[in-house]
Amino acid sequence: MATAQQMLDLYTDAEAKVLAGQRIRFGDRELTRANLEEIRAGRREWQARADAEARRGRPGWAVADFGGTT
Repeated sequence: MATAQQMLDLYTDAEAKVLAGQRIRFGDRELTRANLEEIRAGRREWQARADAEARRGRPGWAVADFGGTT
């Protein structure tokens, strides 16, 4: 099974390809070989999963020390 980062990379690549012109116009008709909105939705989903994998094992908070030394 692919990791979330691998899936994110695939969706990002697909989005770039569509944006680069995977559309063809025949007069007033247009053919789109891929649905950009579906690709973007998938990319957002996999971005969230990749972010969650990257955070695993790290606390979701930090400790600050405002005491300082003088």
